[in-house]
Formats: sequence, C-alpha cells, structure tokens
Amino acid sequence: MRIKCIIFDFDGTLFDSMFIWDDAGEKYLRSLGRKPKPSMREDLQALSLYQSACYFKEEYGLALSVDEVMEGISQTVGYFYIHEAKPKEGVGRFLEEVKQSGISMCIATANERSLVEAALRRCGIEHFFDAVFTCTEVGCGKDEPVIFRRAMEYFHADRSSTIIFEDAYHAVWTAKADGFMAAAVYDESEKRQSEIQQLCDCYLTDFKHVEHFWKFAAEKH
Repeated sequence: MRIKCIIFDFDGTLFDSMFIWDDAGEKYLRSLGRKPKPSMREDLQALSLYQSACYFKEEYGLALSVDEVMEGISQTVGYFYIHEAKPKEGVGRFLEEVKQSGISMCIATANERSLVEAALRRCGIEHFFDAVFTCTEVGCGKDEPVIFRRAMEYFHADRSSTIIFEDAYHAVWTAKADGFMAAAVYDESEKRQSEIQQLCDCYLTDFKHVEHFWKFAAEKH
C-alpha cells in the first residue's frame, strides 16, 4: 500500500532541541534549591510535560501544584523555542520532497503545542503540517501508542500506510510494538544507536542523505 502519512516527532527529530530539556530540568530544580539526581535525564526521557511535572513534584517533594511546576518548566524553555530553536539541516528540503510526493504530514510531540507552533512559524515550515498532536492533550506519553493512533486516525490511514519518524529508542519501540513502521533519525541525545538501528525499518543519520528512506517508501507502493 502507498504511504499515506508521516507522523513526525519534533524535538530531536525535526529540530535540534533536545539539549534544552536536559538543561531546563536541571536549571528549574536548582532555581528551587533542589539538586538533580544523576538519573533525572533518563527518567524524564519518555515523559510529557505534565508527566515531568508530576515527576518533579513527587520525586523532589515540591510544595507546588502540578500546574505551577509545568508553568515553571515552560517559562524556562519558552524563550528558546520562540526565539532560537532551529530545524536540523536538510529538514526544509525533505519536507518539501514529502509534500511533493503527496504524503500528508503531522507532528506528534511530548512538547507543548504553543512552543512547537511558535518554532514552526518562526522557521517558516508550519505549512507542511496538517495537524499537531501533543502527549499532554491525548493524555499519554510515548511509552504508550495513543498519540500515534490518534494521528493515524486523523488521516483515515492504517498502520500499513503510516510511518513514524522518531529519534528516541523508547518511542520507536512503542511504535513498532503497536505495529507501525518506524524511521529513526540520529540525535546525539539518544545513546542506544545500535539498538535503535536494529529496531527501526529505516535509519537516517541526517536529513541531508535521505535516499534510503525514499527507497524504503518506494518498496511500499
């Protein structure tokens, strides 16, 4: 069956932005007088902003509401997305190629809608995407396939005509375990590169060399 839609992750896949979440979590905790635990970055990797706020509140005993913690984290990273975050090299050209091929695109992200949409608008690539789905809005992180299913249903597609683009091992694992095809994009924040290459259907080191993906997509016709 022909590929009907691509569901793109945002941070670490389309945008070079994973580092800000690592830095923001530590900065936020330190601003509250808390010392981040060595496992903090790994603990947060699969979580949405809401889940991260719950984690901070419970793990570090914060005398704040979950909403207040979410707001504090958002303020820490908001400036970066509104003014600084950039797509990975080659992303714009690849998105244009996908559009010209007739494949629909959306974003499924653990980030917040306002931050994602602000970065897309500033970089002039928001028009490529028909929709943005967030883990917060669907109520589940990418440790569950709910967000992928919701995006697929939006396009009236099925798993044989949908490809998930992700940079993180846990998200690729979730997609594959639920029967989706998955393309993995290299990002230095993900240390399990050998495992992710074995798990995914298609692996891209960057968006400047996408011949392997187009060969894979052609085989699905």
